[in-house]
Amino acid sequence: MDDLTFRKAMGKFATGVTVVTTQVGKDIRGMTANAFMSVSLNPKLVVISIDENANIKNYINVSGKFAVSVLNEEQQDMSAYFAGQIEETTEIEFNWFNNMPTIKNSLVNLTCDVHDTVIAGDHILYIGKVTDVCISDGAPLAFFEGKYKQIQALVDMK
Repeated sequence: MDDLTFRKAMGKFATGVTVVTTQVGKDIRGMTANAFMSVSLNPKLVVISIDENANIKNYINVSGKFAVSVLNEEQQDMSAYFAGQIEETTEIEFNWFNNMPTIKNSLVNLTCDVHDTVIAGDHILYIGKVTDVCISDGAPLAFFEGKYKQIQALVDMK
C-alpha cells in the first residue's frame, strides 16, 4: 500500500483534537495533535506521538514535561493555529494549570512528567505520567477524514 492509502485508512478513525504544550524558561511551544491516548490507570499514563522533525520535541526533551488540552467543539481556531494553518502570529492567553501553559476553556487540561520515550518509525512516543487534571463540560472537537467535525455531524452521517 502507498502512503496516501494508509493515511486515508487512518483518517477513518474519528479522534478528538488536542493541543500539546510545554515550556522552557519563558519560551512556550505548542502543537495540535490527535495522536493521543490513555495508557494506564495505575500509574496514570498517557501517550502523545510527535513527528521526529517537530520543533516541540526539543522543548519536551529539555523540560521533561508537557501538558495536553482536549479541545471543545468551539476551539477549531486554536487547533488550526497550533497546527500552523494560520500564518499570522497571535498572542495566546494561556490558562496556567499546575505551572504549565494550557488552552483556556478546553474540555480537559492535564499535565505530565515524561515517564518514557519510544522511537516508533518517524515519530517519538512520549509516555507521560499525569500529575494533575482539570475537567470541564462541553462537546469535543472531532477530526474525521482529514476534516474537523462536530459529534452531531458524525451521528448524522449514519
